[in-house]
Amino acid sequence: MHTLVIVSHPNIDRSNTQSFFRDAVSGLADVRWIHLDAATSTDQWPKQEDLQWANRIIFQFPLYWYSAPASLWAWLDELWIKGVVYDENGGLLTGKTLGLVVNSGQAAATFRMGGSNGRPLDDFLTPFAAIAKRTGMTMLPTLTVPQFDRMNEDARLLLLINYEQYLTLADPDDRSQQSDWFAAQLQAHGDGLLASTVQDVEAELDNLQQTVAELRQGEAD
Repeated sequence: MHTLVIVSHPNIDRSNTQSFFRDAVSGLADVRWIHLDAATSTDQWPKQEDLQWANRIIFQFPLYWYSAPASLWAWLDELWIKGVVYDENGGLLTGKTLGLVVNSGQAAATFRMGGSNGRPLDDFLTPFAAIAKRTGMTMLPTLTVPQFDRMNEDARLLLLINYEQYLTLADPDDRSQQSDWFAAQLQAHGDGLLASTVQDVEAELDNLQQTVAELRQGEAD
């Protein structure tokens, strides 16, 4: 799968979050990580052929006043136009997926009913869902990163795993695909025994699920 990561951040050199993500993709094949604000002119921004190359497009940004920074909207205004991403017959990016990686300095608990922001984070990101629908894309669940600088090492390791899976798996939430990903990572690092163990555990869980399903079916009958 080809993944195009579009990063919008006006002060990226001061962002620990984006530095973390930039390092995370350095070893990933078929992932292009492009920082819009680093371009000296709009001519250097991703073009139509980049959109066509990608199977998955990621918009990655810090939450600025409940939306994305200006460079992302400027790029969308420049390229995401009729004849490029949609026409009178519908979306021209059908079959592709769109994902959002959004970091915030506020705690996750603030984005809920009764929290200081009063609404879930996805409520503020609905324009992107509309963009996906208009262009024929399938929207992925948002990958949110609240208060990165307060994360401990274990939390950052989990974020690294989730981020790489978000960029590379057809369905990042599918347990079997996650298991295969872990097995591939272990094999790549020379630990075939652990990889085999992961696969064995996955198979055993599938067998247990099948047994439970059959028992429930028997109760229903």
